[in-house]
Amino acid sequence: MSDSTLTTKRPQSRATLHPAALNRFSQTTSAQLIPHVRALSESLQSASEAQLRNEVDLIRREMARGQSPSEPHVLISGLALAAEALRRTVSVTLYDVQLLATIAMARNCIAQMQTGEGKTFVALTAALHLSFIGRGVHVITSNVYLAERDHNLATKAACLLGASVALLPERVDAAKKAPSYDADVTYGTAHEFGLDYLRDQLTLRQQSRLRPDEKLLGSLRHDATSRRITMQRGLAYAVVDDADSVLIDAAGSPLVLSFGSNDRAPDADVHLTAKALAEVLQPDVEFVVEPSSGRVALTESGVQRCHADDVAIPVLQLVRPWTEYVQQALRAKVLFRRGVHYVIRKDEVQIVDETTEKIFEDRSSQDGLHQAIEASQDLPITAEKQSVAQVTRQRFFRLYENLSGVTGTATGCEQELSDFYNLTVEEIPLRVPSQRVVLPTRFFVSKAAKIHAIAQDVILVQQLGRAVLIGTRSIPDSEALADRLASLNIECQLLNGLQDAAEADMISRAGHPRSVTIATNLAGRGTNIHLDPEVRANGGLHVIVAEYQKSSRMDRQLIARCARQGDPGSAQMYASAEDILIALHGPWLVESLQREAEANGEVDADFSSQLRRIQASAERQRYESRINMLRRDIARNSLLKRVK
Repeated sequence: MSDSTLTTKRPQSRATLHPAALNRFSQTTSAQLIPHVRALSESLQSASEAQLRNEVDLIRREMARGQSPSEPHVLISGLALAAEALRRTVSVTLYDVQLLATIAMARNCIAQMQTGEGKTFVALTAALHLSFIGRGVHVITSNVYLAERDHNLATKAACLLGASVALLPERVDAAKKAPSYDADVTYGTAHEFGLDYLRDQLTLRQQSRLRPDEKLLGSLRHDATSRRITMQRGLAYAVVDDADSVLIDAAGSPLVLSFGSNDRAPDADVHLTAKALAEVLQPDVEFVVEPSSGRVALTESGVQRCHADDVAIPVLQLVRPWTEYVQQALRAKVLFRRGVHYVIRKDEVQIVDETTEKIFEDRSSQDGLHQAIEASQDLPITAEKQSVAQVTRQRFFRLYENLSGVTGTATGCEQELSDFYNLTVEEIPLRVPSQRVVLPTRFFVSKAAKIHAIAQDVILVQQLGRAVLIGTRSIPDSEALADRLASLNIECQLLNGLQDAAEADMISRAGHPRSVTIATNLAGRGTNIHLDPEVRANGGLHVIVAEYQKSSRMDRQLIARCARQGDPGSAQMYASAEDILIALHGPWLVESLQREAEANGEVDADFSSQLRRIQASAERQRYESRINMLRRDIARNSLLKRVK
C-alpha cells in the first residue's frame, strides 16, 4: 500500500475535504466524531510503520500551518493514529468513552471520567495527539511513581509514531534536565515542573544583570547543543492526570524554591527558649487557638508573659520578633501531630502532605515552624532554608497556553476550575452501568467504638470470601486499626503513604480473596485493583471509609476504588464524634451524637446531612485560603512577573 493510497482511502480525508464540507463537519459533536475515528483507525491497521509516520508528518505539517489540535479533522487523524499505536504496542483498544475524554482534553477541558475507566490511556492518547504540534507536552502527575509508570507505558506507542518521550528527573543538575524538556512528551510531577520554571526564571534574571561584554563571552562559550540557557523551552501544553488533586488539593501550598544546609540554626537557642515557654503558657488565658485555620494568637497577658523578667530571651540570635518564635512553638506543640502532619526519619522532620498523606523528604515548613517542630521533638535544629523564588500553583498552571486534564472527581469544584484556570468540566458517561452499592453511614460516639465496629465488619466480609480496602485519614489511625485487627488474628497489608512500586504492588493485590488492605487516604492512587474471580463472584471489593475527609471529593475517590467497569462492589462510611472533621469544623454535632448513642457506642440516627454541611464549610475555608494566597501572589509583584 503506498502512502498516497493510505491518505486518500481514509474517510473524510484532509486532502479531499473541501471548505463547505469542513464547515459542516466543524459542527459535529464529540460523540459524532467517534465513528470517523474508528473507521480511520481500522484503515490504519494494515499500514506499515513508515506509513504511520508519514501520516504523523502530514498532521505535523497542518499544525505548523496553523491548524488547531482541536479541529475535527485533525482530531480524527491524531486520535486514530494514537489509538492504532496503542493497539499495536500494548494491546489496548480504546473504548468510546476514552475517545470522548480525549476529545474533551484536546479542547482544553477537564474530562471527568470515573475511576477504573482507563484514565491513564486517555492522558497518554491526548498527549500523543497534542505532541504532533511539536512544541512539547508536559504530562503532569501527582507523584513520581505514576510519572515513571506512565512514561514507561507511553514509550513504545510514541516511538512507533516517531515521537519522543522522556521522564523528568529530580535532584539532578539543570544540564541533565534540558534533554527531557526537548522531548515531544515529558512526564513528571507538578512539583518538579513548577520548581524548574522558578529555576529558569532565576537563570533569566541573572542573565539580564550581566554586562554586554559578559553576555557576549557567555554566548561564545556555548556550543550549538547548549544554546538555550533555560531547561524548559516554554509552557505550551499541559495534560494533568488526577487534575483535581494537582490543580486544587495541592494548590493550598505554593511552589517555593529555597536553598539551605543541615547546619545548626543560628537561632537554635531562641527556638529552645520558646519551646520551654510554650510548655507553661496557659491556654485561653495567655494564648488562644483556632484549629480550623491553624492560627495561634497570644493574648495581652501572654505577650506580657513572654517578656517577663524570668524569660532569658537570646536577643542577639533573633531573626524575627520574639513573640513569633513563641507562637510557632505553640503551633508545633498544640496543632501539629507526629504521624499526621509530619514523620521523623533519621532525626529529620519530613512533611506529610495533608491532602494525599504522602511523605516529602525535600519539603520544609516556613517562617521558623520547621525549626519549632524540631525543637518540640528534641531533634537537631537546622538552619532555615532561604526562599529565593515562589509562585502559587494556580498562577504557575495559568502560564500554560493550553491546559487540560482528567480526573474522576471534578464534580463539586467546577467553579474553582473555571475561576482559577478558565477550565470547563465535561462529564464522560460510564462505559457500563455501575453495580456499586453504597451502604448507609454508621455513626459512633468514640473512635474506639468505631474501630471495634470496623473490625467486626471486616470479619463478616472476609467470611463471604470478599476483599476489603480500608481508607484512613492518618498514619496513627491506620496503625491503630492494624493493631486492632492483629489482636483478632486478622492479617492485613498496611500502606502508610510511600507512593512507590512496592506500594503499588500491594494495592494491586487488594482484590485477592479475604485480603485486607489499610491505606492512608489515597495511598496507591492510580493503581488498578484487579479482582480475583472468586472475589468477583462473592460480591467484589468492599471499601471502608474509616473517617470523613475535609473534602467530599476525597471520600468519593476512595469509594470509587470498588465496582469498577461493571464489577460488583460495595462501600460504607464511618464517623465518630472524635473525628478531626467534626472536632475542627462541627463541634456542635458532638452533643447530638452523644445524646443518641447506645450502650455499645453506636448512634442509632442518620447525621449524614449534617456531616455534608460540615464538609461544605471546611471546603469553603480551603477555597478561601487558596484564593487569598493567589491574590497575595499576584499583588506581590514577584520575581516571576518581573522577569517574564
